[in-house]
Amino acid sequence: MIDFALISAVFESLRLAPPSRLILLEAPTLASAHVPPYPPDAPALFVGVDSPELASHLKSVLLTTYPREHGVMWVSDRKTKKETVSELAGETFDSRVCLYVPALGEGTSFEAFTEIIAHLRAPDGCPWDREQTHQTLRKHLLEEAYEAISAIDSGDFNAMREEFGDLLLQVVLQSQIASEEAQFNINQVIQGIHSKIIQRHPHVFGDLKLDGVDGVLANWEKLKEKERAKKNNDRGILDGVPLALPALSQAQEYQERAARVGFDWPEIAGVLDKIAEEIEEVRQATSGAELTSELGDLLFALVNLARWKKVDAESALRETNLKFRQRFAHVEQGAKNQGRNLSELTLDEMESLWQEAKTAGL
Repeated sequence: MIDFALISAVFESLRLAPPSRLILLEAPTLASAHVPPYPPDAPALFVGVDSPELASHLKSVLLTTYPREHGVMWVSDRKTKKETVSELAGETFDSRVCLYVPALGEGTSFEAFTEIIAHLRAPDGCPWDREQTHQTLRKHLLEEAYEAISAIDSGDFNAMREEFGDLLLQVVLQSQIASEEAQFNINQVIQGIHSKIIQRHPHVFGDLKLDGVDGVLANWEKLKEKERAKKNNDRGILDGVPLALPALSQAQEYQERAARVGFDWPEIAGVLDKIAEEIEEVRQATSGAELTSELGDLLFALVNLARWKKVDAESALRETNLKFRQRFAHVEQGAKNQGRNLSELTLDEMESLWQEAKTAGL
């Protein structure tokens, strides 16, 4: 039970007025936590830090959310000690030792973000946001997803952080529209995926023992098969793969799902033989329609090889596309440096510039 006299004494020791909003937690409840279980834009007070081990765990949990230099205050017997999250250690520990963690700052919680989006949709909000529907936002969701993928491919962490924020905006905005139409709300979205994660990870949150990634994926498909049966629908294993996915990603997802239930080559030699077979069929194609079909089969077989080699086919081709773009830009620039149009270069001259680009690491 929380000792409110202790709380009052803590703020007297800190020489702070009790805040209008405060997260109050008994420190031992965080013994198994991995991230702070509260919005960090509110100050928090942990009471009952009764051991060095608990203090160390508090430090690791806080470091997942707060910057290393974020200041905190220990309070014990009306004595205070200031530390940063990265220094968090304390000195003596018992049931009356408290740790005060000031608010991280405005706009640092999911709750604050959902309030901003709700405000945009309110009568005094933004005219553009108020006009949006699920359908009008569809293209923006797709664009933001691709921009997030581009940021991942670039390895630029600042760009990733920004693009993930833009993608989150789309999810929250769509959920806000649904809430206004009494369809569902963001809490139900979170609760749904929370329940799904728990149910599909019995090896983490239950007693099921599985062997490695392959065992996890095979069990994943079994669980989804049971879910489909409970819903009494005729959807198959592959029906959950979005038709709008890029073709390479779609092919690899089809193959991975089929492989999880045993529909796969027993050895990679079968995959390589299939590629050779498809190349020969491309050579022997006698019409445009036949060539299109055989090239599709060849691409599908190559995606299968990528899957066997644990390579994401879509990412591999995107990296090659980027490499080609950079090298070809070098060829174009080489022509400009010579005062010539690209079309005026011979193939040998273009090849020479191409090799320059490769040597330069492009």
